[in-house]
Amino acid sequence: MNLALATLFGASAGLLQLAGALKTAPPLARLPFDLTAAALALLLPSLLLLAATRRWLVSPRLAMPMAGAGLLWFWLVVAGSWSASSLVLGQKLPEAVLLAPLMVAAGLLAGAEPVARRAMVAASLMIGVFLAGIIGWGALGGHALAVALDPEQARVHYQLAGLAMAGAAGLAAVRAVEARSLARIFWLAIVASLGLAALLPGGRTALVALLLGVALAPMLRLGLAGRRRAAALWGGLCLFAGLAFVLRLALNPEVAEGLRTLERLTGDAAGLDARRGLWAAALDWAGREAPFGLGTGGFTIAAGHGERRGLYPHNHALEVLAEGGLPGLVFWLMAFGGAVLAAARLARHAEPETVARIAALTLPVGLTVMVSTDLGNRMAWFALGLALSLGVAARPLPIRVPIRVPA
Repeated sequence: MNLALATLFGASAGLLQLAGALKTAPPLARLPFDLTAAALALLLPSLLLLAATRRWLVSPRLAMPMAGAGLLWFWLVVAGSWSASSLVLGQKLPEAVLLAPLMVAAGLLAGAEPVARRAMVAASLMIGVFLAGIIGWGALGGHALAVALDPEQARVHYQLAGLAMAGAAGLAAVRAVEARSLARIFWLAIVASLGLAALLPGGRTALVALLLGVALAPMLRLGLAGRRRAAALWGGLCLFAGLAFVLRLALNPEVAEGLRTLERLTGDAAGLDARRGLWAAALDWAGREAPFGLGTGGFTIAAGHGERRGLYPHNHALEVLAEGGLPGLVFWLMAFGGAVLAAARLARHAEPETVARIAALTLPVGLTVMVSTDLGNRMAWFALGLALSLGVAARPLPIRVPIRVPA
């Protein structure tokens, strides 16, 4: 019973964090139900039961990031009281202060409970491979994405699918360094397939995240296990492969033709210019409205974009500084910066295979929050919980059998 419960919880946690990528994929875009709601319906009861049937040991190192997260949620509600927005505020605030704590709790429990963690990792890996197959099939003419989805849906799908593939590639790379002989070849083929799929949709951040995850997660796995030479060798091979590919691309630019991600990476600066404009505007309004900011969701109106949530600052730190002011930035640094520091310290005493898998799933999201997504993105909060799970241990509750003493 406990095994089935933990497996259900881990699988539903993996599904919930990537439900956005799945439900925007062409084959699933017209499901008669909301995949996020279905994942939540599976997650909530299993989370409560799992929490009640385990003894949870929490490291004191988690005090600062957890306090920072709680203060940040509180401050976002307070800052909403002077926001000029109604539409963006109504969309973002429930996600940032109601769904976010649930996602942090899910990440904490899924990362700390061994059976749940294995189920979550397996679900994340399978979803990433599934999405890579969809993108590859579309590139071969299997379906017309432009017909299946509108342009905004397609953009969101490519971003989320890229994150899912980046996490799956990091997990597959970890399995590759753990496996032997033919199994290693299989996992390396999975990594190569995911990397090829990431070249097709146009997600530059996702491609960089994939490369970092493939390089760093296995290095952590090997280095923390005491195999420093093997870790250095893996890092050197990844660096050599990357430099060789860049050199090939520089000498033969036609290689990028048809690969939308490389085309955008080498010739399309519009996305970077747009982000620079949003970053500059966020800093400008943070200075004008110091020390308390524009109010939650108020940036797009102040920047002249109206109630368009998609034109947020594209950087978590700048977003919280512009909208939550200096208190918001301090609380965000306590939560996310504190989580990075705590995870780095806790990783030394955790199991290397656990650290590597959590790193594979959190590194892509960590990179993305600095160049995309807003504070309502559930993947960011789930990644925060996963990072903090290195400081949580799950133990079965002792079973007490009443003993009758004869009179």
